[in-house]
Order: sequence, then structure tokens, then C-alpha cells
Amino acid sequence: MEVKVLNISGKETGRKVQLSDDVFGIEPNNHAVYLDVKQYLANQRQGTHKAKERAEVAGSTRKIKKQKGTGTARAGSAKNPLFKGGGTVFGPRPRSYSFKLNKNLKRLARKSAFSIKAKESNLIVVEDFNFDAPNTKNFINVLKALGLESKKSLFVLGDTNKNVYLSSRNLKASSVITNSELSTYAILNANNLVLLESSIEGIQENLSK
Repeated sequence: MEVKVLNISGKETGRKVQLSDDVFGIEPNNHAVYLDVKQYLANQRQGTHKAKERAEVAGSTRKIKKQKGTGTARAGSAKNPLFKGGGTVFGPRPRSYSFKLNKNLKRLARKSAFSIKAKESNLIVVEDFNFDAPNTKNFINVLKALGLESKKSLFVLGDTNKNVYLSSRNLKASSVITNSELSTYAILNANNLVLLESSIEGIQENLSK
């Protein structure tokens, strides 16, 4: 598929770039997307939750009342989970939520995410640009020229560009990453995907293996 290349003023440069149908034009696999996004979100969890069980709470282990004749249930100690201040029954313990996915499935998920954006016409190709120094106002002007000032956007660079990254860092709705940092979640979490020309070759090379 061919996509027009825009400049940072939002105008057509007269050039077109050829996007691989194997990456940007496949039939999306929704289950692969689901699994990859689920893994990404699971990996963000610290898993440090912990509740004290009856062996860990502070308190006496003395039997608080006699076994029989009270008319109520027997109780061994104040640490009983049924009492206030007692231990928690089957409480959360530190654990890892991560799980494994094979490379082919993750590659399919990213292809599906790109294809979804392409089919929704939410994919823009912009010629490479740079700033002389970090300047948030300059980056906002680029967003306005592309009609993205009120939308959540993801800019994908071919190589690390410190000035462009620092210019976007204060903006909650916009993110700047390199093609090697792409994830299915990042692609789908943005309303619009902006690819710089230099990033396309790397994306297609990584996903065509």
C-alpha cells in the first residue's frame, strides 16, 4: 500500500512511501493482539502485594476461652481469622504476573496492530525532522499542523533523537519512541500513529523475519 509523505507543516511533499502488505495489510488476529496486550499489562504489575496470615500477625497464642460450654464456636487464639485483628485467610502473596509468549505470536500481534491503524486511516507518514534544541512549543506546532493537538498520538523514530523526545516529554497525550521500542499496546493505545520515514525500514525488517 502507498501512503503520502507529509512534512512537519502538515503539507504533502509530493512523495509516497510503499508500506509492506505483509506488515500493514494483513487480516488482524484479535486473539494474538489480546494475548500480547495482556502480557504487556501483566509485566507492568509489581506483584508486591502481601497480607499477613494467622502465623504472621502480632498477638498471643493463648487459648482465649474454654473449648466447650460457651455456646459459641470454639476458638484457639486471638489470631483466628474470624476475629478483628486476626490473620487473613488465603491473602495475597508476592508473585510475578508475567507469562511467556513465543516470538511469532508477538510478531503477529504487532502486524495486526499496524494493520488495524492502517485500515482505520489513523496512520500518518512524516518526513524526518529534528529540532536545534528541546522545545515543547515547536513540537506542539507539529501536532497542530498534523491535526493531532487534541488526540493521543505516538511518534515512531528510526533512531534516538534526544531533542524531539525531550520536546514531547511534557505532553501527556503524545509519546515518542524508536521502532525498536514498539509494542502492540503502545500502537493501539494511541489514536494516531505517526511514522517517520526512517522508521519504516526498521519496522518492516523486524516484522518480516
